[in-house]
Amino acid sequence: DRALKEISKSTDKELFKGVDLISNKFKETLKSKGLQEITTKEGDAFDAEVHDAITQIPAPSKKLKGKIIDVVEKGFKLGDKIIRHPKVVVGN
Repeated sequence: DRALKEISKSTDKELFKGVDLISNKFKETLKSKGLQEITTKEGDAFDAEVHDAITQIPAPSKKLKGKIIDVVEKGFKLGDKIIRHPKVVVGN
């Protein structure tokens, strides 16, 4: 994902297309083995069992207090076991 983000800034569209094909094939292979991304988005309630809070910042509004403000890194699970917790910023 980071490589795609950086290469998209380049003018070499063939390089982006090649890396995108490799990325999609890699993701499909991992998905076939049982790897799933933990869906986390801004505004979700923070759950200490699932999420890893890397920092707390003042909430921009009262409705975001105790909620996820930003997702820094995606999380993944293999079957029912979380192998990487999503790293999030929480409103305080």
